Amino acid sequence: MKPTTAEWAAKAEADFATTERECRARENPNYDGICFHAQQRAEKYLKARLCEGDISFGKIHDLVVLLEQVLDVEPAWEEFREDLAYLSDFAVSFRYPGDFADRGSALAAQRHCRRFRKTARISLGLDV
Repeated sequence: MKPTTAEWAAKAEADFATTERECRARENPNYDGICFHAQQRAEKYLKARLCEGDISFGKIHDLVVLLEQVLDVEPAWEEFREDLAYLSDFAVSFRYPGDFADRGSALAAQRHCRRFRKTARISLGLDV
């Protein structure tokens, strides 16, 4: 694995740790944070796979655009289009006043991202 790919994967796992910790919080769980970090985790795994495949990408956060770029090397990832579209909005939506995540959207974000994480890690040759 390329060093930059490993860095992307490590950063994705840091986001994974944050979402897992917040999902277990009994007092004041940060639902906005869970949604944001679930989106970030998916984004970083997409970028890790793009990096490993020598596919350049810009500083974008739209997961569907990143998915389109990675499909040449991971065509089976098409099955995650709906999951990634769901997560994509969380890059921005809950980070500003006026919109707040609830428990249901946070748990859904975590569920969508867990599914994608497993496939991404297998593709990168990492333990699941």
